[in-house]
Amino acid sequence: MRHQKAGVKLGRTSSHRDAMFRNMVTSLLKYDRIRTTDVKAKELKRWVDHIVTLAKRGDLHARRQAMAIVREKNVVHQLFENAQARFGSQAGGYARVVKIGRRPGDAAPISLVELVGEPGKKHKKKKEPAAPAKPQTAEKPEVMGGASAKIETAPVSAAPAAEPVSEESSAAGAAEAELKPTETEK
Repeated sequence: MRHQKAGVKLGRTSSHRDAMFRNMVTSLLKYDRIRTTDVKAKELKRWVDHIVTLAKRGDLHARRQAMAIVREKNVVHQLFENAQARFGSQAGGYARVVKIGRRPGDAAPISLVELVGEPGKKHKKKKEPAAPAKPQTAEKPEVMGGASAKIETAPVSAAPAAEPVSEESSAAGAAEAELKPTETEK
């Protein structure tokens, strides 16, 4: 009987399976999200939860245990630096698995595995809702003989709120800013 034999076999030898999951853990911690099959994603979640728990502990022995699994030293260093800020208040569930469909070719079910929480930011407590913005007032056009008048809007004293920026656009903007020389550099 196979009682208390946790983990999936995936038709691979144990050394191949361990190497594959070590690579996947390293990639997930490095890029914050990866795409893989559903079965691998569920097992990967167990591995990642273990590594993040070690990082939250933060001592030397935990760092060495993480280095035995994660392939890149700088990934471990970055994880141990940011683990308390990113996952401090959570007690497990550090990775999320989202099913995204089937792979073309063999129709294998594919999932997106991503780390929970904002990268590099602390968990925020709930804030009080902001005061509602003053609505813009507009005069209705007067229609005389089928002709319409111009719509005039009253100026709003408060500046409009900034729109949230997605990770992709902020990263692209940062890359463009690095490429453009400033006026003082010319």
